[in-house]
Amino acid sequence: MLRLLTAYRVSVGGLLLRVCMLLYGLWQDAHMTVKYTDIDYSVFTDAARFVWTGNSPYQRSTYRYTPLLAWMLTPNIWLHPTFGKWLFVACDCVVGVLIILIIKARGASDKTAAAYAALWLLNPQVATISTRGSAESLVCAVVMASLYAFQQKRAVGGSILFGIAVHLKIYPIIYALPILVVLDGSLFWPKKKLQKSNTPGTRERTSWNTIAGMFNRDRLCFFVVSAAVFLSLNMLMYNVYGDEFLEETYLYHIVRKDHRHNYSMWFLPIYLRFSSSESLAMGFLSFIPQLAVVVMLGVSFGTDLYFAVFAQTFGFVAYNKVCTAQYFMWYICFLPIIWPFNTQKFIFKGALVVGVWFGSQAVYLQQAYKLEFLGENTFNLLWLASMVIFIANNLILSQIIASQRIVPFFGATGGRQGQAQAQIAKKNQ
Repeated sequence: MLRLLTAYRVSVGGLLLRVCMLLYGLWQDAHMTVKYTDIDYSVFTDAARFVWTGNSPYQRSTYRYTPLLAWMLTPNIWLHPTFGKWLFVACDCVVGVLIILIIKARGASDKTAAAYAALWLLNPQVATISTRGSAESLVCAVVMASLYAFQQKRAVGGSILFGIAVHLKIYPIIYALPILVVLDGSLFWPKKKLQKSNTPGTRERTSWNTIAGMFNRDRLCFFVVSAAVFLSLNMLMYNVYGDEFLEETYLYHIVRKDHRHNYSMWFLPIYLRFSSSESLAMGFLSFIPQLAVVVMLGVSFGTDLYFAVFAQTFGFVAYNKVCTAQYFMWYICFLPIIWPFNTQKFIFKGALVVGVWFGSQAVYLQQAYKLEFLGENTFNLLWLASMVIFIANNLILSQIIASQRIVPFFGATGGRQGQAQAQIAKKNQ
């Protein structure tokens, strides 16, 4: 079976899967009471309509995104209502192609890269998110392109894309820490390591070189370029939409209080105190463990950038005060890249990890169904189910970290490329 997989076949298969699901979704929307299209897509389209008529996208209540997204989706109004879905499907496929390129650049063969990329491209859950009209694939594509540019040692291109990604959605800002780690001069340009010397003054220069190395050219380039792109886009949007842009796009997510149930363990405590100042304090309190986990993972695994951002994102989503199924896409896109270097056999421990992940969600969804469709008061059981998800996610992340081989971000060259190939081959035995 695996011998039949090639990068081309998996890519085409992923595209066809999404086309079929998108067309089915159009049929379901037209003929069934329960709609296939995500409510967010209606919000995007309404915001695009406001922009097209010269108004603010924030006239559409619950639009909490950059106006750039509404601008991009104006063809929903003047071309076809499904334009945005096709755009998100295209971004989904771009992510899949980048996964293949990244895995091959890390020492894998075409067939191996195709097999792991199938975890994204042929994954019905992933395809469902984009074909229902969620914009997560757009952010994932820009983030993945940014990291791939850094892997190719194109610091300026990677920095530009990173600035765009953070503007589209603020959460990728957490990747700045591991990116700064890998932009260490001895990692980014290993051939330019300082040569040891016994000449007078070497010791005096060593301490200066250590300090100067912390602010090397590539780190400064990353900071200046990405910040310039991010701030330029923000200034443009602020110039057009004023304080409303800052409040709805960024500040809202800091003080956000979601009264609807979701996978987060914080939802019920915040819901019960929704109208009081305690809920706001509780929302801020949730940032403390989340920030600690994200920083710790970013520093600890920074030399393996792809694993660092996977672990950071997994932890970020697990500890976030609001968690929905769309958020899972933020780290699932990195799973095919890091899994070749994980020692767990999929048939045994890997399948167990997947089972725990889906099983914990099934427990929650059962209670959510009773609440939403049967009208039963299951809030306490929902909260217990969200705690099950939280514990399960921590166990899963711990298990993945314990069995992960840390591969240097710029290590897949020469002898180390052969090492990476050997690791992948051993994994696939």
